[in-house]
This record gives sequence, structure tokens and C-alpha cells, in this order.
Amino acid sequence: MALAYSISNSSFLLSHPSPSKKTTVATSHSFLSLQSATTARQFSSSSAARIRRAGVCAAVAIEKEVPENERPETFLRSADPAGASTSVRARFEKMIRDAQDEVCAALEAADGTGKFKEDVWSRPGGGGGISRVLQDGAVFEKAGVNVSVVYGTMPPDAYRAAKGNAMADNGGAKAGPVPFFAAGISSVLHPKNPFAPTLHFNYRYFETDAPKDVPGAPRQWWFGGGTDLTPSYIIEEDVKHFHSVQKNACDKFEPTFYPRFKKWCDDYFYIKHRGERRGLGGIFFDDMNDYDQEMLLAFATECAKSVVPAYIPIIEKRKDTPFTEEHKAWQQLRRGRYVEFNLVYDRGTTFGLKTGGRIESILVSLPLTARWQYDHQPEVGSEEWKLLDACINPKEWI
Repeated sequence: MALAYSISNSSFLLSHPSPSKKTTVATSHSFLSLQSATTARQFSSSSAARIRRAGVCAAVAIEKEVPENERPETFLRSADPAGASTSVRARFEKMIRDAQDEVCAALEAADGTGKFKEDVWSRPGGGGGISRVLQDGAVFEKAGVNVSVVYGTMPPDAYRAAKGNAMADNGGAKAGPVPFFAAGISSVLHPKNPFAPTLHFNYRYFETDAPKDVPGAPRQWWFGGGTDLTPSYIIEEDVKHFHSVQKNACDKFEPTFYPRFKKWCDDYFYIKHRGERRGLGGIFFDDMNDYDQEMLLAFATECAKSVVPAYIPIIEKRKDTPFTEEHKAWQQLRRGRYVEFNLVYDRGTTFGLKTGGRIESILVSLPLTARWQYDHQPEVGSEEWKLLDACINPKEWI
């Protein structure tokens, strides 16, 4: 998620491998680690080692959030020259806040009884966010939908390492700290019914904000995000519907996007110690700045708008499907895989845990319940086996 994120207070930004570039970007579930996470953006393994040796990441303090009583009209700084309503920053913030409202309204309508609890917070250095969590509803066991808009600073050494080159000393001039801006929406939705799939999505925008006269820190920007499906049982019409919506969103902009981002998603959500994917994929992209900025803003907006039509029809069909204790036990085992991926491989989550981020924000993506059963092996040919096989051997659904 180069910007990686977590849903609950402020979460998003650390590091994914990109199959299209020799870089590592990060993804997380902890936006309070955003400031430190940014230092991990776009670096090769050798660059990462240089950062670790220099102790740069540890030098970045995580700024704690301050609770607020009401939502502001905008989280952009009033003095921000990029804060005009026509700027990319302002339009991206409006997009993610509109998407949060739309998704939360659709989820409450589908649940029937559950309501989102909202927490608003700010950061002394600038920015803030809105965290919404629906817990133990009629349909959703746990659903989080969060937005964050954050200003921060990373050390110049981290920026140079992230760029993967020496970045000349500009005639002896000493580079100063590198300001950055990051905004995003992140969500994980865990339904109760074993035949209703879990959904994860996040979309984000990042800029380095240094003026042109600051040595060693040119202004840069990129987009990232994705939407992926994690069912416990394969219902092909549901999976095909979900992937079709993702493909339609991609095809409006570039015919190579869906096959490229579908593979990227399959490759990222891989549980190495299990040799299987977390779910049945979707789309994932990161570090995107090789297209027109306006086009990518429109693409991220289209993807965010596609969440409700991709997911809610599936929930409406499956939320009342009869199920047995055996079905529920299998769902809990698959939930265990979800937990394993997030705690072991999601770099944003592990970074947040190690650097003192807000624990509720970091772990909000986890389900209320999960299960680990010793040496569980589904019967070959069973519905459970079919799901596991698809997680081991990714399929083309459309």
C-alpha cells in the first residue's frame, strides 16, 4: 500500500512488493505510523538495509492523535497552498469522505440494525481523520471504514535511500527534512454468515511537499489502492460479479489495468508460510505516477465508487443463507488465515506495533472471532477444499 493502511484512526502506509517495478512499497493498517511508514516508500532491499543501518526509521517520532468532538469541513491546513478546492489534495479528500459516507450508509442499510460508531481525530502537525466501526450487528460481525488526511516529515537520509540513488549533495548544500502529505480511505468488512465474503479496500494519495528550493527533495506524487474479496466458500456467480465490477472500472481507463492489477493483488496477499493466498483477489496497485495525474485521480475515484455495487449485491444474496456449525467452523479457520497475513506479513501492521501506534487503529482490521485447529485438512473435493485450492492456485474468474 506504499501508503498502507489500517482502518480505524489513522492508518495507511508502508510496504508492498511491486511486480512491475524493482521497488518495495508498504502497506499497512495503521495510519498513525504513516509518518514513519512513508520512509519505507519505494526502496529496494539494499536501500531498506541502508535505512535500517542508519536507524532512520527509529528516528521518526509518531505523532499521537487528538480526539475531536465534530468533523471539520476539511482536514487540509488553511495555509496549505495546495489546499484550494480545485487542488488534487482537496478533491481527493472530498472523494474519500464521500466514499466513506456512501459505503457506511450502504452497510447500515444491509445490516438493518447495526450502526457505525464514529471517532474524529486531529494531529498537532496537521491533518486528521474519521474512524467508523460497526461491531456485532445483525449482518456484520465487524466493519471498519476510515479516512485519514495527514501531514508529516521524513528525514532526508530516508528520502535519499528511498530514491535508491546518491542524490548528489547539491554542491555541498545540506538537504533538510522532507515534508509529505498523505490521504486515504481504508476498510475491512467481516460478515457473520459463512457464505457472505469478507471485503477489504483502500485508496490513497501521497505527495512529497518540499518547495523547489529545498535541497535533495523534489516534489513527487503517487496513487495506490485496491479492492479484494475473501470468501470462505466459492459461489462462482458472486466471485465473477465482483471481478467483473473491478474489470469494468479498470477498462474505463486502460485495458491493461485489470490483468496487471489482478495479478498484483494475487501476488501481494500471499501467506508464505501456508503457501496460499488470503482470498480470491481483486485488484491492487501502488506507486502509480506514470499516467496523467487527473486520469489517476479519476481512476481512484471510479474504483472507490465501485465498492458498493461490487459488494452489496453479494451481501444481500448471502446474509440470510442457512448454515451449519461446520460451515461456521470453516469460516473461523479462514479468518485465522486473515489474522496471520495481517500480523505476519502486512508491514504496516507490524511496523505500527513496533513503533507505538494506536493499537485500536492498528488491529481494527481483525475479526472479532477466529479459529486455529491443529493440522486441519479439508476433504478432497469438498467445498472447503475447493476454496483452499483456489487460494493456492489463483484462477481467472472472468
